[in-house]
Amino acid sequence: MKSFLAALLILARVVGVPMNHTSAALGAGGEGQVDVRIVDDEAEDVLSILETKSANRPITDADWKRLLATEGYLRLKKRELSMSRSFDDAEFKAFVLSDELAKGAALLRKTVDAWKQADMTAAAARALAYLPAGASIRAKIYPVIKPGKNSFVFEVKTDPAIFLYIDPDETKDQFENTVAHELHHIGYGGSCPSAAVAAELSKLPPNANKVLDWVGAFGEGMAMLAAAGGPDVHPHQVSKPEDRQRWDRDMANFNSDLLKVDQFFRDVLDGRLKGDEISKVAYSFFGVQGPWYTVGWKMAATIEKTYGRSKLIECFCDPRGLLPTYNQAARDHNRASGDGLSLWSGAVIQATARRPK
Repeated sequence: MKSFLAALLILARVVGVPMNHTSAALGAGGEGQVDVRIVDDEAEDVLSILETKSANRPITDADWKRLLATEGYLRLKKRELSMSRSFDDAEFKAFVLSDELAKGAALLRKTVDAWKQADMTAAAARALAYLPAGASIRAKIYPVIKPGKNSFVFEVKTDPAIFLYIDPDETKDQFENTVAHELHHIGYGGSCPSAAVAAELSKLPPNANKVLDWVGAFGEGMAMLAAAGGPDVHPHQVSKPEDRQRWDRDMANFNSDLLKVDQFFRDVLDGRLKGDEISKVAYSFFGVQGPWYTVGWKMAATIEKTYGRSKLIECFCDPRGLLPTYNQAARDHNRASGDGLSLWSGAVIQATARRPK
């Protein structure tokens, strides 16, 4: 969905994928295709210059030309300029030669070497398992050494790229989890919704369509589920203890957070929120991993446990089915467990649910 892909910009089974190598293989049962290329040329050339500097050898013009001509650097520069941000070759050279970067060079080298051992087979398989039959994932993954510490996707519709800031505090397992999460976003963006569903969505009243666009942001929770490998695996199983603790605290607020998003949807439907006000509230639900993640994950896990993964994928590929299907699953869960999972309001369900033909 358009706004979901915009939000991503704010974000199988394959043979082992070494750095700078392209792999394409059919998914299990021939139902999907993965073409993932990890391009580490920018990181390797930055590290080469740092190692040259550390050895007190001269850094030549050829060293700089090679770095500035790498695919990773050129696409990083293109992305930053497309965001109207300053990105100057001279400033980047100064960053590479900074004392701060030199102090961390050994850890950066250790991190890049560890990430090279990451299991891209497993990461791609987890992403593809939560996409519809026949889905494809095509992406280039760029681990980069850069001034900004953010990670992001770029050119999702034309030449999908995932830029990952090389963080020495991120383990190989965490890197695999991040890759699986982002690969699910890429695969989802390329396969959902179908042309038929998109045509039907375009005929809905404008405010209902706006709500369904933002329902797509619950894809963050779906990607968390996919990256973990299933609803019985903690989404922060391989994370730092503090990240897992933060997630657990936030999940304790699931009921109230669902109701906050429900109020947001009703405000959009009734016209109480318009234009930039809609975006302002919606983006507040991203946070570090706010309700688009936590509420999205809980809904996805509840649906999968109740009705199976195929039904869950169907709901995310046609957002009209997500909220009512969760409500049904939550009612079943509440009756069986005595829990009191919050439900979406009748007003939101009525305005956004699939209409019988």
